[in-house]
This record gives sequence, structure tokens and C-alpha cells, in this order.
Amino acid sequence: MTRRPASLALRLTVSIGAVITVVLLTFGWIVERSINTHFAQQDVDELNAVVQSVAQSLSEQQPGETNEVLSRRLASAVSGHHNAQFRLSDFDGNVIYASPNSDLDSFTRLASMVKEIDVDSVGIWRDKEQTYRGAVVQLMQNNNVNMQPLTLAVAAGINFHLHYLESFRSYLRLITAVACLIAILATWLAVYRGHAPIRRISREIRRIKSDQLHIRLAPDTVPVELTELAVSFNDMLNRIEGVFRRLSNFSADIAHELRTPITNLKTQTEVALSQARSVDQYREILYSNLEEYERMAKMVGDMLFLAQADNKLLKPELVVVDLASEVRSLFEYFEAWAEERMVALVLLGPELGVQGDRLMIRRALSNLLSNAIRNTPKAGTVTVSVSSTPDKAVLRVENPASAILPQHLPHLFDRFYRPDASRQRSGEGAGLGLAIVKSIVEAHGGYINVSTSDNLITFEITLPTLMHPE
Repeated sequence: MTRRPASLALRLTVSIGAVITVVLLTFGWIVERSINTHFAQQDVDELNAVVQSVAQSLSEQQPGETNEVLSRRLASAVSGHHNAQFRLSDFDGNVIYASPNSDLDSFTRLASMVKEIDVDSVGIWRDKEQTYRGAVVQLMQNNNVNMQPLTLAVAAGINFHLHYLESFRSYLRLITAVACLIAILATWLAVYRGHAPIRRISREIRRIKSDQLHIRLAPDTVPVELTELAVSFNDMLNRIEGVFRRLSNFSADIAHELRTPITNLKTQTEVALSQARSVDQYREILYSNLEEYERMAKMVGDMLFLAQADNKLLKPELVVVDLASEVRSLFEYFEAWAEERMVALVLLGPELGVQGDRLMIRRALSNLLSNAIRNTPKAGTVTVSVSSTPDKAVLRVENPASAILPQHLPHLFDRFYRPDASRQRSGEGAGLGLAIVKSIVEAHGGYINVSTSDNLITFEITLPTLMHPE
């Protein structure tokens, strides 16, 4: 089963909450690291102060001065550094002085000697539940004979700092957790309130019924981010309203087109049965009925053809088709009808081949020519012109006709569309011919346009031009 995607509110809340949490945790880590670095720098400063005091005491040593005197001077030199301990020993490891209650022997042996005490060079170790930060440096003692190296191990207890950092870390975690919860709740409320226009639009859309397709959303009353949504929805409603209006008229159109042949069949049958008739009379009635059956069969066939086009089931059998030759053949076919209506047929342009389905293209051209002849007044001329561009073939069918309002032109290819409001068809046909033409042209990768000017109506077909096979 397909899992339903999470809501936008949940996604935004989780995303923003995660970002806020990361920011708070990062900020807390930076603060904690800054405090830890500050404490380490304080310890380093104190250790350096002890080293300087010890070095100063060594520089003040007088000739013949005993180690006891030196020890007293060293003890007084660091008397102000209660948190610091140090151990001073000679090159052989003999202790010259060590702070009371301190045990720096193991640290002196294990720690590496450094040239300078800073945050990066100090070490940390634990001894008897106490934690220290310290370093081992070398000092020189001048005994008026030669310079003797001395080893100074200095350390400072940092238990207080560690306890403070631990309590601060716990407090920071609590504050971060509370801040994250508050931020996530505030984010959810903000997202929920921010989605209020969407919920309002949804309520307005939900109220639109099939009999209220004229209702539109007001783009100027929604936030800028939703303006495009409102405009797109209104455009969709425009299309749906047009399609729904045509579909609403479909039943009436079908009934209108089928009513005439069915009524004719019913009337002729009733007349035929009203009295005894000869075989020739019955044969004449049957021929008349056959014409009506053919008319209905053609309309049903046209509807099936358009249904195939709607479902992309038209598969043209591609061959090379000469447009000019096809038009001349249709001229011969319509010649008698055109003469009867006193309409002249004219072909302009060279022979031009395209690759397509011969029967489909002939059907499209036949529908255009029959439509043009039917709507051309007496003594008028139907002109068919063929031309080409480097990659297109263009065929135009032009004939005089009564003026058609511009708003009707885009709908001439709709099924059963009638420009006049009376919805009465004055000529033959079921109103599907132009729709079939458009479907055939589009199935061949082309397009068709219609335009009017100076009481002339022009249908222009554009098809891709392909190479002739050798």
C-alpha cells in the first residue's frame, strides 16, 4: 500500500525545528568550548606565573647559598598561588623543592618537557580523585661555576573548573531542550497560521459546484506566494467551464443530429405501412431509409474516429503523399457539386510531398473542401494554395463567407459547435468535420489555424516536411 506523504505543516515544523535545534546545540557547544578555553588560559597564566617566580628566585640565589635557603625563598615566591603546585629537581632527579602535599614524581617522569607553556602544550591527568593541568619545563641554575639544568614540574588543580563545566553543560542541555520545544511549538503555530490562506482557498474551491463554474478566486486577496495558484485555478476553471458547457450541449447535439434521420425513418415506415404498396414503392422507401442509415452510420463513425484521436490511438500509415495531387483528385470528386452550386475551384502552388497517411490526409482535405463549397455563395471561388518552407508544408483553403466574429474562431474545431445562438444548422453535416480535420493534422505532428479578413475565411494546415524516398 502506498504510504501517504507527510503533511506540509509537519515537514516544515520538523525541518525548521531541526535547524533551530542544530543552531542551539552548535551555539551551546561554542559557549562551552569558549568557557573551557577561558579556564585553560587562566590555568596557563597561573602556571607561567609560577614558572616566572621560580626562575626569579633562582636568579637571586647567592654564592654558597644552601638549598634550605633556596627552598624558603621558593615557598615565599609562590605563596600567592594557592591552586598551583610545583616540583623542582636537579639533573639527577634529586628534589630541590616540592610544594607541600603534592606528588608530581610520576608526572615529572611521564610528561614530555616543553619549551613554552600554553593551552596546546599543557597536559591533564588525574591523581587521587583530583584532576590537574600542568607541564614540565627546564630552568637553568647559575652556581658561579657552570650552568646546571633544573627540571620544573608545575600543575594546577582544575576540579572546580570541571565541576562548573559539568553543571553548566547540564544546565545548557536543559535550556537547549526547552528552547527547542518552544521553537518547535512556535514554528508549528506559525506554519499553521501561515497555511490559513490555503485552507480558506480550499473552502472556497469546495463550495464550487457544477452549476457554479462561473465563480473565480480573487488573486488580489491571497498572499503573493498563492497568487499564481489562484490564477492557475481560475484558468483551469475557464477551461473546465468551456468543456463542461460543450459536454452539457453534447446530448442535445446528438439528439438534434439523430432526431432528423430517426424521424424520417419512423415517418416513412408509418406511411409505408398505412396501406398496401407495390414492390417498387417499397423498394423506393427502403432506398430512402438506407440514406438515413448511412447518415447515422457516418456520424457514429466520425464519433468513433474522434474518440480514437482523444485516446491517442490514431496510428498513421506513413507513405509519401502529394498534396497538390490529392487536391486535384478531390476537385474532380466535388466538381459536379461545385458546378451545381456555381462555385469555382482553383489550385495554386507546386507539387509538394509530405509523409503521412494517405486516407487520413484525403479525409481532412475532403472535409475542408466540402465545408468551403457548402459555405461559399454562388459565383464564389474556393482557392487551395500549396507552399513550403525549409521544414514545413503549408496548405491553405480560402473561400468567401459571411463574417464570423473573432470570439467564434477558436471554437470552430469543437464538436457540434455552432457560432449562431439559434443552434440550428442550415447546411448538411453533423458538425464533426472540422474536429476530424484537427485530429488528423495533430496526429501527423502539424497544426491548423483559421482566420478571417475581407469576408474571406482561410483554413491553414501546417505539416512537417520530410524527404522523399529514393
